[in-house]
Amino acid sequence: METTRLTLRPFTLDDFDDLYTYQSRPDVARYLHWDARDHAQVRAALVRQCEETALSAEGDWLTFAVVWREAGKVVGEVGLKLISWENRQGEIGFVFNPDYHGRGLAIEAAESLLMLGFSTIGWHRIIGSCDARNHPSARLMERIGMRQEARFRHNQIVKGKWADELVYAVLDHEWRARKHR
Repeated sequence: METTRLTLRPFTLDDFDDLYTYQSRPDVARYLHWDARDHAQVRAALVRQCEETALSAEGDWLTFAVVWREAGKVVGEVGLKLISWENRQGEIGFVFNPDYHGRGLAIEAAESLLMLGFSTIGWHRIIGSCDARNHPSARLMERIGMRQEARFRHNQIVKGKWADELVYAVLDHEWRARKHR
């Protein structure tokens, strides 16, 4: 997929250096369920991400490397997870290299995923979630038109401590109305 500044494409094994650059950073992993990754862990994650190319079964991820064409680098990753075919529901996820924050790249990539989920796949509802302390992720979901539906108190342990989880969602007709404003 092409956006104004980005190419969203499947990961390849050649993406290792760019992926390692941000997945090895403690500030990136701070609110995620994994710690900063070493070379072997990034290699294993990359192999898994290279295989996430189809939504065949519920729970599958469709993952994209986000290439900022101006820099010629993978600056992040975005994905859609199939929650339910019957209920036409999916989930959005994203992780970006902080060196490229503040340029609107994550918004551009996330909006293209919403378009894929609603217009191409035909989902009715897309959710996203984040650790409640992860203010940039929460703001991103709000900026792409998702609304906060829930705050689950102490429902997960992140890095050995209880954490709250925020859940956001947007419906297909809400997204279409927002895009046509």
